[in-house]
Formats: sequence, C-alpha cells, structure tokens
Amino acid sequence: MNYRPTHSKPSTALNSLRILEVVARFGTGTTAKEITDALQMPQATAYRILNSLVADEYLARTSDLRGFALGQAISGLITAATPPTIPTAARTVIEEFRSGNRFAVHLIMFRNASLRIADEDPDYPLHSVFEMLRYPHASAAGKLMLAELGDSVSPLPRGPLMKLTQHTLTEAQLEGQLAEIRFKGEASEINELAQGSASLALPVRLPSRPAGAALCLSGPAERFTTICEHAEAARELTSRLAPFLF
Repeated sequence: MNYRPTHSKPSTALNSLRILEVVARFGTGTTAKEITDALQMPQATAYRILNSLVADEYLARTSDLRGFALGQAISGLITAATPPTIPTAARTVIEEFRSGNRFAVHLIMFRNASLRIADEDPDYPLHSVFEMLRYPHASAAGKLMLAELGDSVSPLPRGPLMKLTQHTLTEAQLEGQLAEIRFKGEASEINELAQGSASLALPVRLPSRPAGAALCLSGPAERFTTICEHAEAARELTSRLAPFLF
C-alpha cells in the first residue's frame, strides 16, 4: 500500500485513520518515525494525534515505550464491521427447525449492545432491517437484548423513543415491559416494528450466563398466536444452539 501526500490539508479524523492504518499494516512496535515517514506527516501533527489515540485506547504503547500497537477500542470497530461467524453445526439445527415450520426463523446475535444478523431465514427474509438494528425498543430481539443489558449499558438515544408505528412502545411503557421480559424469559412485538408483522424472541444462552443471541420466530401479525404455539420447541432449539455459539 502506498501512502501519498495530498494537496489539500487532511482533517484530524482522516489523519487519525491513516495512522491507525499504518500501525495495522506495520504491526506491533510501529514507531512514530515510521508513521511520519509513511504518511509524510509533520512530527508535531503526528505526536498530537498519537497521544490522543493512546488516551482513547485506539492505540497502545509497547512495553518499551518505543512503538505503538492497536488498542482495545479497535476491537469494537472490528466486531461491528465483521459479520458473526456461525458454526455449520448451528446452521444445521436451525435449518432442521425451519423445515417443519411455515414462518421465519432468524438468529440475531448481541454484540457490544447492538443487534447483529447472524443467520437470516432464506425463505422469509427480514423486513425493516435498518429499523430493527437502529431502534432496538421496537423489535422483539432488541427488547430481549435491552432486558439482558439492564442498567449496565443503554444503546437507546436520549430523548423520546422513535415511534415507527402507532403501536411502538413509549418510554413510559418500555421499562415495565423489560421487567416482564426478564420474568418470562421471552420478548415479543406485534405491529411495533412494522405494521402487519410480529415476532417472538427467545434467549440463546449457556446455563448461568447472560443471553448472547435471540432466536426469533416471525411472521404476519395475524399468525402470532400460531407462532407462539412453537415456543417450547424453539426453547429446546436454543438449548442445542448455545454450546455451538458460545
């Protein structure tokens, strides 16, 4: 990879990304001189940004203090950009369950207080994907994740919750429903994410561990009662899935 100076003055954000890219390429122990040489960046600019990246844990100094390595904060960015990897054995048992049902079965992972689509039903693709990922209070999988997180982390934006339909939960309703989800061990939504759709989410977890994923049974709102009739079989599936995933 060649690094060439640009005629326009790069922003601090761009310079920060370029420095991270150099450290990722050169590896642990990359020195400030190697960075400034590669980017043809003034030393004063490089040291200012390097100190900031270290303070925010995007970079870490090596034990001899002579070089730099990627820091812990980078792991969140890598996780967010990398699709979850699902073992073949897990996909097999999900496919077996799907074959006996006429509704969607999706596996949604919880990563860094966000939802990640791990295994989408190929016959019944997800609808309103952006809304599901962006507004966890409006989906069954999102509400299950929020109930698991409790007060430790809040991925919800400040201010009033987004109303995607007239049935989407308000702030006043959410806390009570999360408490009910913790008690029942399942979450549901009917016409909350999108008008006409419904979903039941069951936690996937190892014994005595927090849930790391949700198995979601989804379909038309008018078929929600039928979907719920398969809840016990789905719970058995989550027990089989957990050792493959965690």
